Amino acid sequence: MNLKATLNPMLKNLKKININSRKLAAVTGIGAGLIATGMAIETLNASSLKAGSLMEFRWDSSGNYKKLYYWQSSSEKRDRATYYLTIREKDRNAAILKLSITIPDYFDAKIKPKKLSLCKIQLGGMLSKTKCIERIPAVFEVAKDSSEIDIFPSQPIPAEGHFAIVMKIFNPSSAGMFQFNALAQAPGDVPMAGYLGSWNIDIQ
Repeated sequence: MNLKATLNPMLKNLKKININSRKLAAVTGIGAGLIATGMAIETLNASSLKAGSLMEFRWDSSGNYKKLYYWQSSSEKRDRATYYLTIREKDRNAAILKLSITIPDYFDAKIKPKKLSLCKIQLGGMLSKTKCIERIPAVFEVAKDSSEIDIFPSQPIPAEGHFAIVMKIFNPSSAGMFQFNALAQAPGDVPMAGYLGSWNIDIQ
């Protein structure tokens, strides 16, 4: 088989998608290999737990990537929006002492600590939307360039129940897909944060 003849159509299709290498790298799963032949395009079911595009582009679906669900009031660029970055009970197996969220630097939205909150939530369904049922006291620290959020709850987030980081912002001015990664530190003697999963935010 002629390898060049096989790869040329793939390269042409990638050019049509018009995603630059920086954005493409940002949607890779942590620990996944950057192998072009491992790229997967996965069709998602629409639900009230996730707003955005029905197509998800990422590398090697068998890697360490783990999808977390979210809900947003608007996916239009520059529009005012409320996000529920959800952490369901099945997304973790331990309590959370500290939660960190990493955000791509090209997600050009201003994130302010006073516009963030941590809630115990009721997950939405076909006839209802996700909503906060109990606000959890927490301290939020946001990097100057809004590339990272550190969350320190007053008490560890328990392993039971569904929770969300609620974020109120104006959406970025550029459309695209933006991968937010969640890192969680469990109570214990070793202060190490582990990868919890990723929210793939789609701005239209």
